[in-house]
Amino acid sequence: MDLDLRVTAKEPAADGIVTLTLQDRHRRRLPDWESGAHIDVVLPGGLTRQYSLCGDRWDAHSYRIGVLREPDGRGGSAHIHDRLAVGDPVGLGGPRNNFRLTPSPRYLFIAGGIGITPILPMLRDAEILGADWELLYGGRGPSSMAFLDELGRYGDRVTVQTSGLLDLQAWLGRAGAATTVYCCGPAPLLRAVQELCTGRLRTERFTAEPLPGAARDLPFDLELRRSKTTLTVRPGQSILQAVTGAGIGVLSSCAQGLCGTCETTVLDGVPDHRDALLDDDERATGDRMFICVSRSRSPRLVVDL
Repeated sequence: MDLDLRVTAKEPAADGIVTLTLQDRHRRRLPDWESGAHIDVVLPGGLTRQYSLCGDRWDAHSYRIGVLREPDGRGGSAHIHDRLAVGDPVGLGGPRNNFRLTPSPRYLFIAGGIGITPILPMLRDAEILGADWELLYGGRGPSSMAFLDELGRYGDRVTVQTSGLLDLQAWLGRAGAATTVYCCGPAPLLRAVQELCTGRLRTERFTAEPLPGAARDLPFDLELRRSKTTLTVRPGQSILQAVTGAGIGVLSSCAQGLCGTCETTVLDGVPDHRDALLDDDERATGDRMFICVSRSRSPRLVVDL
């Protein structure tokens, strides 16, 4: 079913942050989603950006996203803040989820700034599951922090810090072995949590870390099984660049190994994973890859394209 998605509400949520409510013009049901999911929003003119869903996942007819204005971004957030209006159409991709809430007796949620968006629906799920949980939410000041009013319903489960560095060592030190930590926010926060966390940790990035060097920066053959085509991928070139350069259309968005749009099944060969999505076990399995940033460790790679 082709949805006719429109902006039905646009509201300020904090300094530099707006929320958008998206609904089908004919009030048709939207695809189901789970907490941690994001969607691709296709803006007029073809810009595609990913935003975490932060509304009520039990509302089958509405999506809500929060959008931070990024002065140094690629133009998507500026378009949303300055030009997108109630009634305007937008395209939809997804939902996709690389940040699922896995079962755990206890959770520690850590959010920095706009990183609260994927975590917000997780809190409701943790409540429904009857899990023990806490949220540590940091920002530059109350005026820059979205959804503070909604978080108020959770009482002392939520700690809001509006200045200074979060005392991550203390929070993570008392988390305990049974605690699963979920963290989303700016790169320095994620790095600090990764260095200090000794238990189960799930993170989501909004911006990519610098890409690691290719494991094998040599030409390799790329067989596109469904297309019955074989290409040569040059040194310094991603698979996506090689495929689109040959005129073969592939759905992609972030081009940074973050969003999951270009996920592709690997049929043979050994991928060189350079994304920020797969964990070590998923990389070792080697049956899928994100071709916007990845290459091959083997001289030949066969993919389902």
